[in-house]
Amino acid sequence: MTPKNRKKLVVAHSTREGAPQHEVETNRALARWLAQILGLKFGGSYDPDQHADRALYLLPTQTLVGAAQARALNVNGPEDLWGGYVDHDFICTKAISHGVLGPDAVTPPGWSPLFCERVRDVVLDGLSVFALQDAREAATRLLYSGPIRLKPVHACAGRGQEVIRSLDAFDVVLARPNAAQLFESGVVLEQDLHDVITHSVGQSFIGEHVLSYCGEQFLTQDAHGEEVYGGSDLIVVPGDYEKLLALALPDDVRQAIEQAQVFDAAADEAYPGFYASRRNYDIAQGLDSDGQRRSGVLEQSWRMGGASSAEVAALQSFINHPGLRAIRVSSVETYVEQALPADAIEVYRGPAENSEFLLKYVTVKSYDG
Repeated sequence: MTPKNRKKLVVAHSTREGAPQHEVETNRALARWLAQILGLKFGGSYDPDQHADRALYLLPTQTLVGAAQARALNVNGPEDLWGGYVDHDFICTKAISHGVLGPDAVTPPGWSPLFCERVRDVVLDGLSVFALQDAREAATRLLYSGPIRLKPVHACAGRGQEVIRSLDAFDVVLARPNAAQLFESGVVLEQDLHDVITHSVGQSFIGEHVLSYCGEQFLTQDAHGEEVYGGSDLIVVPGDYEKLLALALPDDVRQAIEQAQVFDAAADEAYPGFYASRRNYDIAQGLDSDGQRRSGVLEQSWRMGGASSAEVAALQSFINHPGLRAIRVSSVETYVEQALPADAIEVYRGPAENSEFLLKYVTVKSYDG
């Protein structure tokens, strides 16, 4: 850390009002852990009265949106937080992954057609919809080539998604009482793949440290039987993407990394107010309705996410063992009450937003590639 950063207080910040306990406590646990690793003081949860005049290193649970929020938190750039900043809310959602129906389609203020042009070759077929009046035509266009997945842009962990196989089925969605509100909030309509593997690719910039990683996500069932995010298995290197690509990686992993790089660069170009010190991308690889292999970036995460605990564990390993070329780390989330596995690091144990129990932990293993 630079001398300036040594004076900073590491502070957790759960930005959602009424956030569930597991989100608040995970945020605090990672902030405390990161402070310990960096040799800084942990200042607890952000308090505007207590922390107003302090130099902070902030760990927000969501991407910061708008200059007013950043100013209020005394965040001026990526060196002040582990997370990200955007000028408009839609920029940090799934919405930017796809273009809209046409030049007359409804778009939110600040929308950048340039971004959609830059990422067209590294995303799946899809359209973003911001008004009920554009929804049916968008679905008609996409359903021509097979089933589509409906994804509310603010949903996370795979919740709220539906697979639509026909226009009649889509009309059922349009007839729901909340349809107008759903589409005005933003919906992605995207080709549905089967036999999918979801890759996680990203970078973290923490003080003087740069980490780059790739890996796979896996799903688990929550207490209601819904398939949700269950964790990530990552390979992490100290350094940039060039160091990651220097490893002996399979071609499909290399493709995922290269697609994430294109998406990442497009965000910097198309949205110049954007900055982030945590840049995570989900890339889906699977088969379309014709059995053809497809690969594309699904969305970005410029905030704390499911793999954040694995990134912190990797950072600790690299600081403790400066000669490490790479390491394997896994973050796990399970809704089944159980003892902590041997050598695992517990991040959270307690109630979840949609279940009575959730356990989050991390494991670290050597890289033998």
